[in-house]
Amino acid sequence: MYDRQALIDLVKAKALEFGDFTLASGKKASFYLDCRRVTLDARGANLIGEGILAELGNDLPDAVGGMAIGADPITGAVITLAGQRGIPLRGFIVRKEAKSHGKGRDVEGPVQAGDRVVIVEDVVTTGGSSLLAIEKVRACGMTVLGVIAIVDRLEGGREAMERAGIPLRTLLTIGDLGVSAR
Repeated sequence: MYDRQALIDLVKAKALEFGDFTLASGKKASFYLDCRRVTLDARGANLIGEGILAELGNDLPDAVGGMAIGADPITGAVITLAGQRGIPLRGFIVRKEAKSHGKGRDVEGPVQAGDRVVIVEDVVTTGGSSLLAIEKVRACGMTVLGVIAIVDRLEGGREAMERAGIPLRTLLTIGDLGVSAR
């Protein structure tokens, strides 16, 4: 059972920091969310996996995954819980850059053209990371059904997804953490 309040409390306690930060998007911020402190925590991984499975509901994709390295523990948590419940769900990893050796793939894992997938993400700010993952997954012939993120910073990511025709669902927003975008 998904305990949203427990996830809020854990993110506030372990991932939320205040100061002067430059985000992956290049934006300056007065707070930072290091969600790896939650996604790589046993309780946090469980809460996130539960939350994402609840968001997926009965309309399950073939696979979930996202941009390495932030999405990797999220993907692992979701497919582990799915496996424990007998839910047939696979995972994948989207590389920032294709390997120069082996098969040179951008997307790794037991996925193939024609699969219906959902991109998972830790924090959405402008949506750039998710959009890059979507581009790479689509180039492999998969259909992206949407993006599910742990936290939306409410700084344009949802609107960027809407412009791309991709629904964004989030477990939390910064408002749930008592933080304002400005």
